[in-house]
Amino acid sequence: MTTTPRRIRLGMVGGGPGSFIGPVHRLAARMDDRYEFVAGAFSSDPEKSRQAGVECHIDPARAYPSWEAMVEGERNRPDRIDAVAIVTPNNVHYGPAKAFLEAGVHVICDKPLTMTAVEATDLVETVRRTGLVFGVTHTYAGYPMVRQAKALVAAGELGAIRVIQAEYAQSWLTETIETTGQKQAAWRTDPAQSGGGGCLGDIGTHAYHLAGYVSGLKAEAISAELSTFGEGRRLDDNVSMLLRYEGGARGMLWASQVAVGEINGMRLRIFGTKGGLAWQQEQPNELIFTRHGSPSQTLTRGGPGAGDTNIYLPRVPAGHPEGYLEAFGQLYADAAEQITAQWEGREASATSRFLPTVEDGEAGMKFIEAAIASSRQGGKWLSPR
Repeated sequence: MTTTPRRIRLGMVGGGPGSFIGPVHRLAARMDDRYEFVAGAFSSDPEKSRQAGVECHIDPARAYPSWEAMVEGERNRPDRIDAVAIVTPNNVHYGPAKAFLEAGVHVICDKPLTMTAVEATDLVETVRRTGLVFGVTHTYAGYPMVRQAKALVAAGELGAIRVIQAEYAQSWLTETIETTGQKQAAWRTDPAQSGGGGCLGDIGTHAYHLAGYVSGLKAEAISAELSTFGEGRRLDDNVSMLLRYEGGARGMLWASQVAVGEINGMRLRIFGTKGGLAWQQEQPNELIFTRHGSPSQTLTRGGPGAGDTNIYLPRVPAGHPEGYLEAFGQLYADAAEQITAQWEGREASATSRFLPTVEDGEAGMKFIEAAIASSRQGGKWLSPR
């Protein structure tokens, strides 16, 4: 990977006091020393934004009271930001993403991309028009063994894909903790901030993206049932669905935030005519690969038979585990490489092309809307495309 001529100047929208994901983004951006964190609009409360700027050691003049002020404040600075990370609740994704793109700033945005598919499609068109880099932080696409799985499928090691099973199970919303003032639960269960999907948008989109990312297949139709078990909860907390993929493959997807005993149970299994594979997020450095008629193999990150390590950025020797933060760091490294390639007028490395795109974000929004519509119509088969 080509060395960055200078660090990329990074700003952030969101990620202030009480945020879980903001510090994760900041750690990920620093991991490979490709970014310099210089500006932010950290909260809708100007005082909280100012205080967050102090804690992040940035120039007080660049701790803005709003993202709108940040767009205008950075626009004409000679040292203005090159990229912005948007780490807010879902209802504050589209506005700043669109504005910063129009101001010539590359964007790294959390998922789901927007509140509606129409907004997502507009961002796709804006990215294509401006030619800027836009990465969506589907974190699990950054794990080394997920990329190895994707490479195995692409190389034909599984043959024609027949079955895709994806699930993401958690237990943290088993009780209605959103009524206790728990900030993360409160906004995720609020339709005004989260959109039409609760569990569906928060983690169901991760499972859906991972299934398509690794298999290389697009879903042609889905039949969904969204359930709400938390008393008085306004959005779904459990999702079950069947999927029909192009080429005849069939799938099942389950996402739940009321599965007692589960912590962060993200799992993917794919079966083809020649083999199968299985990966789970809580053991991310292992991939189970089975050739038809042969014993299963446990492939480990950087270990024998694991394949091409050029599809991710190795940070520690084989046998030393990598996990969530490194996966996030990989996505930031991918974005940095694409931005640097634009600066230098060259082709970006093959590794960086594994970064989820604005088109992936649009697909996620169409999936959410199709799943909600399907569930409301008793599980009617609908296209998510």
